[in-house]
Amino acid sequence: MHSLFWRIFLTFWLALALILVGTVTVAVDAALKWRNERPSLPYQEVYSRAAQVFETGGADALKQWIEELSPAALRERTFVLDSSGHDLLDRPLPLYPGINREGSPARVRSPAEPIGRSLMLVGPDGKAFRVVVMTPPYRGPIRRFGELELPGVRAATLIIALVVSAVVCFLLARYLTAPVDRLRDATQRIAAGDLNVRVLPSLKGRKDDLGLLAADFDAMAERVRSLLESKHQLLRDVSHELRSPLARLQLALSLAQRGDTGAAENLARIGREADRLEQLIARALLLARLERPALGTESEQVDIAQLLGEIVADVAIEADVRRARVELRTQGTLEVMGDREALRSAFENVLRNAVRYSPVGSQLQVRAERRAMSIEVVIEDQGPGVPEKDLSLIFEPFYRVDASRDRAEGGEGLGLAIAARAVALHHGTIDARNLAATGLAVRIVLPALA
Repeated sequence: MHSLFWRIFLTFWLALALILVGTVTVAVDAALKWRNERPSLPYQEVYSRAAQVFETGGADALKQWIEELSPAALRERTFVLDSSGHDLLDRPLPLYPGINREGSPARVRSPAEPIGRSLMLVGPDGKAFRVVVMTPPYRGPIRRFGELELPGVRAATLIIALVVSAVVCFLLARYLTAPVDRLRDATQRIAAGDLNVRVLPSLKGRKDDLGLLAADFDAMAERVRSLLESKHQLLRDVSHELRSPLARLQLALSLAQRGDTGAAENLARIGREADRLEQLIARALLLARLERPALGTESEQVDIAQLLGEIVADVAIEADVRRARVELRTQGTLEVMGDREALRSAFENVLRNAVRYSPVGSQLQVRAERRAMSIEVVIEDQGPGVPEKDLSLIFEPFYRVDASRDRAEGGEGLGLAIAARAVALHHGTIDARNLAATGLAVRIVLPALA
């Protein structure tokens, strides 16, 4: 049973059930004992004896029998009434105090009721008499708590019930608040900068709702730590990438200022490095924008086949320089809802990356088809591929594979990172795998428009 709700419910229910069963059992036993020991009037014997006396001696004998009836308590509660409702001994009928709704004695008085049924006697002359044994008055105090105030219910029983309930509630409260205290302490430590704190190990593998909350908290803390480390790494990488073109700019500017021969070449170098800086900054800003998609993201209906056709036409110029050919094959209706420019950037970066690292005279394939409720786009090149251990890392900012994709190719390591962020923005997935012979295949899956 992993649900915290059911644990709380069953714990409280069991505690209350034990308390109720214990106290009610004791109270009922005490009530039965009190009622068994309470003196009662033998009204059946009285009625039987009264019938015998009336048959043998009539009303006069019945009157004498009542006067001699014992014990006195029984005589005081036994009445013989004539047809007009008067007692043969001229005694007033008893009246008992009434009880109001609040449980306290009322000023009004109500007549006593007979025990069982009264006995009707009819003589030979047709005169009728009724023998009645009235209920004895209750002279004890009014009990506000019912049977729990009977003499047989000891105060120790109620105290034990209170102690048991207090212990159960204390343990339950401790069981619930201990993980909350640990979560609160971990939150304070994370706020203070300790991103390595974890909660779940201290809960000893709890699988209930609080255990799941602790697991989610640990996952959040790990994600925050990873994001902060990525941010710091990104700052270091950006600083490194900016430092190199700046150093070359300064060198070219210094050579140009000397007035030596080759000024035109130095100015051309300055222009190239300035362009490189501009592209690097633009890509970094695009990556930052994709990290925070709520800022200016537009959604529209996008035809993936048409978009890929435009991108392939643009990239074909670069492919011609390397005497490479890009082949596009599409199948089915390929429409999605999303940011057209972000999707263009994703496909274009992957395709340009494939062209950049493909050998001269190679062929690239771009396939797009619909699969159930998704659209799959696969871009294959014939380049050197990527080591298996680096396949999941090539989508990180500024990551390069030194063996095959170095700075000599002109990349900054941001293209695939931008593609990954753009695909994630559209709730899609992107992955890479090495082909059987040679080359790399990058697969992008996006939710299709229904």
